[in-house]
Amino acid sequence: MTGRPPIVLIHGTRLSSAQWSPQLPTLRAEFTVETVDLPGHGARAAEPWDLGRAARVVADAVDRLGPAVVVGHSLGGYVALEFARRYGSGRLRGLVLAGASAPTRGPWTAPYRMIAGLVPRISPERLTRFNDALFRRLYPPEVIGPTIAAGYAFPALSAAWGEVLGRFDASVMREIADRSDAPVLILNGERDRLFRQGERDFARAHGRARIELIPRAGHLANYAAPAAFTDAVRRFAREVGA
Repeated sequence: MTGRPPIVLIHGTRLSSAQWSPQLPTLRAEFTVETVDLPGHGARAAEPWDLGRAARVVADAVDRLGPAVVVGHSLGGYVALEFARRYGSGRLRGLVLAGASAPTRGPWTAPYRMIAGLVPRISPERLTRFNDALFRRLYPPEVIGPTIAAGYAFPALSAAWGEVLGRFDASVMREIADRSDAPVLILNGERDRLFRQGERDFARAHGRARIELIPRAGHLANYAAPAAFTDAVRRFAREVGA
């Protein structure tokens, strides 16, 4: 299959489709792009979180567009893996895992389990103030403004990570390779030590996977280095469509 593939973008933890505002102008100049809100997030805030339903949301977006390059960040990357495992056959042109190449089993998950347990004890208003201040300190307003304006999905965080933790390791890449020959780009911030832990194992488990690092960026690489992140996705989509 040749020609420019459509692109589906899946946001990360506690965020919404507004996360992709820095990427949209450039990508939409060349590709058909759809952003999705996961259950419990953004426009779907009233829907209860469910990983299977989240994968179905992605599948519905792909069905509207045709076989696509699916890009997921963090929580969205694990949703992308679940989509590819359940629905990837015939629907997937390429897969981009951004900040989502760590196994969600084992001792490294302890901090996430702690956060998932702590968040419900803190008011959403307090969490919002903290996140707004953090983001404003780290990123310029033209990058982070749409995310702050859209707000956060703190009520869904515990359920989302509660379901993801314990579910994924490199074996999921072998499952995906058995269902689809679509290539995989593991796209991580160079400084994202936590989510880079399994990148080599994930890449080795899939015959058409490669790793690319965004220099000097951490976990939220699409904010920290928006041009470099966008360029990596664009180059991958061009390769897929060649």
